[in-house]
Amino acid sequence: MKPRSIAALAVLALLATSPAASAEEAIRIATEGAYPPFNYLKADGTLAGLDVDIANALCAEMKATCTLSAQPWDGMIPGLIADKFDAVIASMSITQERKQQIDFTNKYYTTPLAVMVLNDSTLAAVSPEAMKGKVVGAQASTTQADYATDSYGPAGADVRLYPTQDEAAADLQTGRLDALISDKFVLTDWLKGPGKDCCKLVGDVPGTETEAGIGIRKGNGALRERFNVAIDAIVANGTYGKIVANYFPFDIY
Repeated sequence: MKPRSIAALAVLALLATSPAASAEEAIRIATEGAYPPFNYLKADGTLAGLDVDIANALCAEMKATCTLSAQPWDGMIPGLIADKFDAVIASMSITQERKQQIDFTNKYYTTPLAVMVLNDSTLAAVSPEAMKGKVVGAQASTTQADYATDSYGPAGADVRLYPTQDEAAADLQTGRLDALISDKFVLTDWLKGPGKDCCKLVGDVPGTETEAGIGIRKGNGALRERFNVAIDAIVANGTYGKIVANYFPFDIY
């Protein structure tokens, strides 16, 4: 995962599917741009990935004009609360802690956490006990960071948090980390590309399956419901399945 810089905002206009769409219908959507294959920046600076494709499909289904911009992960929820954008489509796990600050739509995919190590690693388990004395990395402000901090840290692991997934993966490759905990689907995709010759999965982390939803500012229930209806529609009409098939050979819903 590079590393990639997202200091400069990349704005991608999503095409309106109806000429009658009005300025009042414009929806500002934030994603991260540094979490492939779900969201990332292409060489020309435009956003791509499963989150981006889902955003396009939902906006088309709602017949809404949308803009999609890359935002730093740590600023995602504060930016939403501050009305810098209207929705977050960035593989954000639905957690009770986050629901105290923002609302979520229904899920648009489900994923467990997993642990990745270098090929020559002797680490064979993902339990807290197995991580004693190990250096474990995760992206900050994520469910994997919470798990590493709450479970691996007290068991004796040195937990290191990174601004982006790419930076954590780079430190694993260079041996600065003994293990990396992250979204299983992200790690699976990374092992097909940058990590195919260096790394392997140890296994899923039991009890960590979470649902990813669209973040919505509290008080904007109408927009939340529009997205929910659109999610149901693209799942039912096959659009969702076609998008997922471009990234994974299995169902993630």
